[in-house]
Amino acid sequence: KMTQQMRDLQLAQARKPPGPSSPNAAKRLYRNLSGKFRVNYTSFDEGSLAGRGEKEKLRKSYLFQSNAALFEAVELQDLDRVQELLKQYSPEELDLNTPNSEGLLPLDIAIMTNNAPIARALLQAGAKESPHFVSLESRSLHLSTLVREAEQRVNELTAQVVNEAPNADCSEKEKQLKAWEWRYRLYKRMKAGFEHARVPDAPTNVHLSVASSSSVQVTFWEPLSVNSAVVTKYKVEWSCSPTFSPPLGEAVIDKLKNLHFTIRGLVSGTAYYVQVSAYNMKGWGPPQASVPPFAIPSNWREYDGRAPRRRGQAEALDHLLGQVKTVHQHCVCHEPCKNQPQSRKHSVSKSLKHLFHPGSKFLKTLKRGLYLTAIFYKDDNILVTHEDQIPVVEIDDTYSCLLMQDFLWFTKVSCMWDEILWLRQCVTVSQSSCSCILQTRFKMLLAISQMQGLLGIQDLGQVFFEPVKDKQGNILIVTLKEVKTNQTFESVRWVPICKLQTSRKSVSSPEEPTALDTLLISVQDKLAYHQRSSHALSPGLYLGYLKLCSAVDQIRVLVPERLPNILCHVRIRSNPNISREEWEWLQKMAVAEEPVPAEPEADTSQNHLFQELQVAIKELMTLVNIPLQEAKDFRLYSQEVLDFGGQVSFLLLLPPSDDVCTAPGQNNPYTPRSGFLTLPLQIFELGEER
Repeated sequence: KMTQQMRDLQLAQARKPPGPSSPNAAKRLYRNLSGKFRVNYTSFDEGSLAGRGEKEKLRKSYLFQSNAALFEAVELQDLDRVQELLKQYSPEELDLNTPNSEGLLPLDIAIMTNNAPIARALLQAGAKESPHFVSLESRSLHLSTLVREAEQRVNELTAQVVNEAPNADCSEKEKQLKAWEWRYRLYKRMKAGFEHARVPDAPTNVHLSVASSSSVQVTFWEPLSVNSAVVTKYKVEWSCSPTFSPPLGEAVIDKLKNLHFTIRGLVSGTAYYVQVSAYNMKGWGPPQASVPPFAIPSNWREYDGRAPRRRGQAEALDHLLGQVKTVHQHCVCHEPCKNQPQSRKHSVSKSLKHLFHPGSKFLKTLKRGLYLTAIFYKDDNILVTHEDQIPVVEIDDTYSCLLMQDFLWFTKVSCMWDEILWLRQCVTVSQSSCSCILQTRFKMLLAISQMQGLLGIQDLGQVFFEPVKDKQGNILIVTLKEVKTNQTFESVRWVPICKLQTSRKSVSSPEEPTALDTLLISVQDKLAYHQRSSHALSPGLYLGYLKLCSAVDQIRVLVPERLPNILCHVRIRSNPNISREEWEWLQKMAVAEEPVPAEPEADTSQNHLFQELQVAIKELMTLVNIPLQEAKDFRLYSQEVLDFGGQVSFLLLLPPSDDVCTAPGQNNPYTPRSGFLTLPLQIFELGEER
């Protein structure tokens, strides 16, 4: 490759031969064995210092070579090689924004040869244009100089090659001539590319939306035509006047991975106009006004001055819990427990040794009764006792029918793992009533304390949404927790799940497996559920579908398997905010008597939301397997927008009133496709909170 050949020749001329080595026999032997390295006979300390110096020189040389390789790959328009180098080295290691001896950067070469794919790859890696090109004239002059000097060098070398007799020096001159001829053609192509280029067209699909009560967001696409020059940055301008006189502010966007910008610090209720323009090496192109032409920062709550529903609720609940604790702390039943610590201070690594202690209370087999099992997992491994059993403790050996209300109460307790000792003491106070419910729940608290004590871990994780049962009358309440730390435990063995499943000797028949066998068979499904239930949605506005079904003792809600902590949904747009104008339009649509409301005026935020909702409803109906013609009887929940942390919000789509909740024995004519499940409503609410 010509460029590399020329650099190699220059380096060879600059390199000086090393001085003569010492006439030491051992050194001569070492020198003969190693053809590349010449080592002086020094002391150990001097040798180590010299070794570090050599390593540093090698590292710098290696990075210099990588920088040269990047320039060469860009000049040769080798996209694969450019991407490989950008992936292998950081921008600092590549000296991505340090000009070479010709005053050029890799991005300059890519732009002026109009290589859009390489230019985009460099821009996404943080490449900049050369600071030498402060104006069009300076860029034109610089390119003309490079072309003239390269042409002059080619003429000189041509004359030398023609006039000299064939010899070794002549052969070297011919190589240099070929390299300079290639570089001359490169500079001419760059100069021609610059001269033929024009400023880019305006960006397309410039859309303006309200992001909050004090900000608006603009999104846009690349220009349809960049006029033979790659766009390297964009400018966003905003003003309170449609003529942009005077302008209020501007921002230059040079990180082109995501073409959007949020303008913050605006005044609520004020209209702001926005336009976007693109830039290439020939300058700024014409601006493109947004659609809609202006936006007014606002939020749907401003429509009726409504405060957030959950404002202060968490603080109020904490205060209430503190008051309850204060009332109970002087109770007689607490006297024997005053010297007991409120929480075990065992380290995990020390306390997990109880798993392998012969006197532990973990069970190997189940009798007829109610049990608690805790599954701790890390990657594909699961924590077991010294007898290769999943930790199981007994709750009640006389309880063979778990009431749904008791199970739901247990799931609520899982939000207070650190308060089990206090809850147990409080329930003890009430046992004088001999309530069967209280006795069962007290035994649940005892079992939790026993599991925490044996494991030495307070947090037992998340309760699986349904117990595991068998025909022998065994019921397993399952908790799941992922161990994400890299902490190592003494005398603790993590067993691969597949090994545990194959090595377990089942005492039941395949037709009637025990609850433990059923748990082991389905453990991967439960772990997958646990992992998916902790996933979060990406920021945006979503359309959710609320569908309930009732049984004798519970109400269940339809959710997707891939995100069981969220209602069935589709994404409407990336902006989660609903503006006051959009909410006002939704309110009018909710009370409209016409089955299909009139379409809003064009070029308004309401019209854009209307179009987005149409697309989202079609997608959602397909997802839950409901014919689109049935959607005309559905309605949007118009009381509020469901807000989750400010980054995710939901509009709810409701079936007709009679179909919101399917009663026991009632057939659902439209059964969702696979990929859905129904959760008890209380379990869903707890998962949503997590």
